Order: sequence, then structure tokens, then C-alpha cells
Amino acid sequence: MSQITRCVGPTRRDCLQIGLSTLLGGGLATALRARSDTSSRTQAKACILIWMDGGPTHYETFDPKPTAPSEYRGEFKTAPTTTPGVYFSEHMKRLASMFSKLSIVRSIRHDQGNHGAGNHYMMTGAPPRIPVGCGAFVSFHPSLGSVVAHELGAPAGLPPYFTMPSMTRSGGPNFLGDKFAPFVVDGDPNNPGFRVRDVALPRGLTSGRFSERTNIRRELDAFKRITEKEAGDPAIALDEHYLQAADLMVSKPAQAAFDLAREPIAVRETYGRDSFGQRALLARRLVEAGVPFVTIYDGGWDHHTKLFDALGKRLPKWDQTVAALISDLDQRGMLESTMVIALGEFGRTPQINKDAGRDHWANAMSVLFAGGSTPGGQIIGATDNKGFAAVERVLSPENFASTVYSKLGINPDKVLFSANGRPAHIVSDPLPIRELMG
Repeated sequence: MSQITRCVGPTRRDCLQIGLSTLLGGGLATALRARSDTSSRTQAKACILIWMDGGPTHYETFDPKPTAPSEYRGEFKTAPTTTPGVYFSEHMKRLASMFSKLSIVRSIRHDQGNHGAGNHYMMTGAPPRIPVGCGAFVSFHPSLGSVVAHELGAPAGLPPYFTMPSMTRSGGPNFLGDKFAPFVVDGDPNNPGFRVRDVALPRGLTSGRFSERTNIRRELDAFKRITEKEAGDPAIALDEHYLQAADLMVSKPAQAAFDLAREPIAVRETYGRDSFGQRALLARRLVEAGVPFVTIYDGGWDHHTKLFDALGKRLPKWDQTVAALISDLDQRGMLESTMVIALGEFGRTPQINKDAGRDHWANAMSVLFAGGSTPGGQIIGATDNKGFAAVERVLSPENFASTVYSKLGINPDKVLFSANGRPAHIVSDPLPIRELMG
């Protein structure tokens, strides 16, 4: 496993030499193997990450236990997939019917059983450095989306990283700086009057006049440039956000991407006429415009009570939307180059509690992968017959993050530097999940 090297005092050159000496030791074979494993495969161009905040139950989604006792099995029946002997929850019928286009990892596990820490681990691929409370919003390492924004960029006039309707707890850029924070789309695209803030000129201001003002602002900023930009400098961050907003206001691709009225009514209905469904459709339009990373924050999966009542209503709609997204991308020829991933911070407890719910459980979880040249029809890993823990092909959040990066053509073992010159590997264990690489 690669080690994160932390340097205080030496120059960047010294740190690079330390990193290279480590690489030429135990890390070289690992790095070369990871590179050779991915070099010959089609590279994904974008990722749509569906973040199921709260920790979705693996039992009632993609890892049912129909032969377990009722206190573990729960109330839901199963739905057969297109592969004999493989089943999803009964409310995942659409995804079960298209299993050949997706894969499920059932064996990721970690040791962070509260929301703040679990969110950080899965959203960054790095465990929190100190104990983190359940309600904490922390960032000890750049998020997946911020790293992708830093490494891949985006077409002119569009930010490289979007999240909607809010940022996840650990979805920020950390030492990469606010330039690589997500652009938050906080409105509800299912509302008839949906309008994204900061992507339209103020009323009464012509595009010509706006361009003049923007140019004046750029010229004034040029008077006080500093030689070394500090990633955490709030003044620089403000400048970058201003210029990003200015670009959005005059960007035709941005205006077009956000205009859901251009979509046929039938397509909008297929995704589902609710907030989640229309955000998934908007995510497809953003990827279509060239955005490499979009997070759909889908909250409310922390079912400590009345789990079966809540999910009996929610899961059929969720299944409809995610299946529609995968199918739509496939029909448009975009699925091969676009990953769709759905997960939360952990799974849920094996035994149903006294309130008809399941509690936090980090020993087992399920993650959906589709697109981006991911081979379909696979179940990777397994939990025991009661769902207590991952017992076959046990994988880590680091392996998950390395898979996302590798499929996007980003070396997960790459060293990034903070503003003060301290190096950090993107992921401490750069080995991706080989079954997902194609």
C-alpha cells in the first residue's frame, strides 16, 4: 500500500525525491500494474454519482437475504435479475431487469460507523484523521468530484464539478482550493419556474455592457497579482467564483444544459416527475454538455424507524429514475463513456430493531456501478448468509475511489501538493476493483 508522505520544511523538489524513492521501492510494481490494467481500456469521460445520504440498507436494495430468519430478512420479497440465482429487492424490478448493464459490489466495508466519518471515507477515499461526530461536516482530503475537477477540467463556460441540491458533508476541495469546489444547483428542477441562480444576466443589463464590466474587473485584478497563489486565500477564491459566475451568465452551453423545457415530456415522465427524477435528467444534460463530475445528493436514507413503510413508497420511484438514467445514457450512446454510481456512507444493521428500522452498519454495504465500460451482470464480493459482514472479495473505500479515478483516466497514486508544498497521494491504496475495469 502506498504511503502518504508529509513534509514540513523541505522544498517540493525534496518531497518529489522522497516520493520517487518510495515509488522505486515497494510501490513501483503496484503503480505499473495499476497503469497496465487500465491503459488498454476505454476511458470514461464523466461520472454521475448518486449519493444516498444516511446510509441505504443493503438488504432492501441489492443484497437481500431471503433464507435468513425474519428478524434479519425483513418484510420485502425479492426480484429475479437477468442472471439466474441473482436477486435484488422486490422494489428494484427495473434495475433487476437490466442487470446486464450494471454491476453490484456487495463487499465494501470500513470501520467508520457514523455519518460524518463514513461520508468522508466514501466521498474521498481517505479515512478521517481524527474522530468525527455523526453530524460533522469535515474535509481532511479532497473529494472525488474536486479531484476530478482539478485533473480533468471542463469546457469553457461550465464548471467541472456540479452538485445538487446541496454539497455532501465531505464533498469539498480541501487543500486544492475553492476553485475546485462544486457549483451547487439548489433549486428544484421539477418546479415549472425552475431557474438556476447565477446563470442569467440581471434584468436590464445587456450582454455587451456585461462584457465591458467583466473586462474592467479582470484588468483591475491584474494590478495586484501575487507570485504564489495560496489555495485557501479568500480573496482569490472570491475572484475565481466571480469569474466562474460571469462565464456561466454568457455561456450558451450552460443555458442550454439547464433548460429542461427542451426535453420531450415523455422523457421527463420516464425519469419521474419529482425532484430526484428531474435532477437525474439534469445530470445527464450536464454530462452531455461536457461536465466530468455531477453529484446528485439524495438524502433521507437513515431509516432507524419504520424502514419498510418508508422504502415501500420510495424505492419504486428511485428504481424508476436510476433505470431511466442508465437506459437514456445507453440509448444516446453515452453510457460507454459515463459512469453511474449509487451509494451511501455505509449499510444497515443485520437485525431489525424494535422500531422496525435498521441502524448504522459499516461492515457491509452495496454499491451500484454502471457505464464507463463497466462490465455488466456482475455481483462482486459477498456478505454472509445474514448480511453481517463482507466475507468474499473484501474491498475498501480506497479501492472504490481508485476505481472511479482509474476509469476516468486519473492515476490514483498521483501525488498532489497543497499550497504549502505538502504532498499527498490522491488515494493511499491505488488498486482499483479489477472486475469493474473491463
